[in-house]
Amino acid sequence: MVNRRWRHKRIGVLMGGISHEREVSLKTGSAILKALQEREYQAVGIEVSSDIVQRLLDEQIDAAFIALHGRWGEDGTVQGLLELLRIPYTGSGVLASALAMHKIKAKEIFLYHDIPTPEFITPHEEELPNPPFPPPWVVKPASEGSTIGVDIVMENKGLKEAIRNARGYDQQVLVERFIEGKELTVGILAEKPLPVIEIVPHVGFYDYQAKYTAGQTEYLCPARISAQKKDEVQSVCLKAYHALGCSGCARVDLRLSEEEKPFVIEVNTVPGMTETSLVPKAAAHIGITFPQLVATILEEASLKVEESRG
Repeated sequence: MVNRRWRHKRIGVLMGGISHEREVSLKTGSAILKALQEREYQAVGIEVSSDIVQRLLDEQIDAAFIALHGRWGEDGTVQGLLELLRIPYTGSGVLASALAMHKIKAKEIFLYHDIPTPEFITPHEEELPNPPFPPPWVVKPASEGSTIGVDIVMENKGLKEAIRNARGYDQQVLVERFIEGKELTVGILAEKPLPVIEIVPHVGFYDYQAKYTAGQTEYLCPARISAQKKDEVQSVCLKAYHALGCSGCARVDLRLSEEEKPFVIEVNTVPGMTETSLVPKAAAHIGITFPQLVATILEEASLKVEESRG
């Protein structure tokens, strides 16, 4: 039973924003808003733009459900604003959000904590690197989501163009060893891992089109792995979540190599939350309905920065 301390409070669902993932965020936010209203929460939708400070003051919300994807919503920016305004919010705090969004910094932390992650390099401006690991390589912007700006490069001649493409989205670029094997994802809810989902694109890799086009990808829950491997994967994902200092609901993406070794790719602190998204799929597998899931996430809303008691 969800403790409904926010039941009679005014809840603002922050959606939209100004990142490349605005349209996905609007879908997430609309689904969350509908679910909260179905459970009789006093929820209102707030489309985020440059006037967000005034909107928050005008709406006089008691808590914020963050449904923003990408920059200025998932990277600690709006979390910092909500801390300053003393409005409790869902998900991770400022630092954890910023670290998780920055793929290079996140991977450095994974390495420090002995969490397996694919080998990588970060090429400097105008440099054509010679990665010390063989292709295929995954080239991606340091701080984008939804596989925006991501390329898989099969040989050296395609590397320069892929880096140029990624730099169109971010000044910093990551070149990562591609791990042959299964693509998996694990949601974290109330500090516990949800069932492992296996992602099987019908064509190519799990890019933006495969994610958001119906019928392009098959999702297997539970994943086609042994019970022992499932426990290992969930444990690694929870370790990555804690290493970054995450809180609330999150989703950890990883690859399981052909030798069945898990490699953490990234942690999403504001995972997609439509009724067909991956965290809801995993929750449904253990009997948690979409409205129940949304309510559980909301009830964990809090401020992460303590007020001075001096």
